[in-house]
Amino acid sequence: MTLTAGAKSDAVASAAPLQSVYRPARPVDLLRTVGVLRRGPNDPTTVIDGPVLWRAVRTPSGVATLALRESSGEIRATAWGVGASHALDTVPDLCGASDDDDGFDASLHPVIADSARRHPSLRLTRTGQVFDALACAIIEQKVTGLQAFGAWRHLVSRFGERAPGPTPRPMFAAPPPAVWRSIPSWAWHRAGVEPSQSKTISRSAERGASIERALLAAPDGPARDRVLTSLPGIGIWTSAETRIRALGDADAVSIGDYHLAHEVGYALAGARTDDDGMLELLAPWAGQRQRVIRLILASGMREPRRGPRLAPEDHRRR
Repeated sequence: MTLTAGAKSDAVASAAPLQSVYRPARPVDLLRTVGVLRRGPNDPTTVIDGPVLWRAVRTPSGVATLALRESSGEIRATAWGVGASHALDTVPDLCGASDDDDGFDASLHPVIADSARRHPSLRLTRTGQVFDALACAIIEQKVTGLQAFGAWRHLVSRFGERAPGPTPRPMFAAPPPAVWRSIPSWAWHRAGVEPSQSKTISRSAERGASIERALLAAPDGPARDRVLTSLPGIGIWTSAETRIRALGDADAVSIGDYHLAHEVGYALAGARTDDDGMLELLAPWAGQRQRVIRLILASGMREPRRGPRLAPEDHRRR
């Protein structure tokens, strides 16, 4: 019997899931480690449903849904879809298996020492999904998180592929580069993405495969920055955000972020600072600066807000 395309899709969706158990060498705080990938509470690619973290991913074999739960020091993983086997293979990296903190000294500052003591299971996740991370970072350029999360949700839900399995709500894997290239101008406009950002994503999508190869082959942070910033419309902030999500880069620093330098300055020096001051404060942890930033954010220390929040600017009203 020959199945139609629709019947094949139904068969895949209803197929029995694959399961695995990952036993990390060190404890992993699943939600603090992998949960950072969620772009807002309504992200269609990442959902936190109680103790279970759900991910909709695109693999070389096709789209898959991955559900992760921590239990007694183990990460129990269940995957659905044609890419289920590949999705299970990514679980160790998602949970920080490639995260190397060799040489990291938390004792250099009391705030970092205290946060490291209170969050010993925090790891740096690595998705390996370069273009997904790049597209997401471009959408987040120079806008508020609320705007960026809304645009990401709109575009991925409209142009991504529905995730299989019993997801807690409809989930979608981000589209591949070819689909990003085909998104019409009116759809970008409706999502609230400015023309400069949509053009940057479209141009980058033309070289999606070569960007991924070059970035994965780059030996260190500066080389990775050279790969990404050689693309029109991509600066050092976008490069760092991509490195953090796709590669779990322990030294990436998002220079040019609206809030980050202030938060780092307040935590490490008791006063806000600029990007140069932030880099000076982080210098003792060269090679592990992203880890320090993550520990600062996990510490709960926040600079008191004294002025108005950044107001969202909607270019659709111009």
